[in-house]
Amino acid sequence: MAICQMLRRSLSGDRRSPAEVPKGHLAAYVGENEKKRFVIPISYLNQPLFQELLYQAEEEYGFDHPMGGLTIPCSHEYFLEVTSRL
Repeated sequence: MAICQMLRRSLSGDRRSPAEVPKGHLAAYVGENEKKRFVIPISYLNQPLFQELLYQAEEEYGFDHPMGGLTIPCSHEYFLEVTSRL
């Protein structure tokens, strides 16, 4: 359950610099209004459920993400639901 611990840690306000994202992971900013930072494994990028979230991000922002990184426009709860299935 290391992934769940990392997601919880990122939700708790653990603000890491980009250099502190573990190898094989990336930071994603999630939320419709208030953005929260999650650190996720890059293996999620190949999962069809996660690719739906990426499609939503492309529709919403194109390739100009307001947070300077991957921004996903869905609720935090929905993001946690999707990532719990991966």
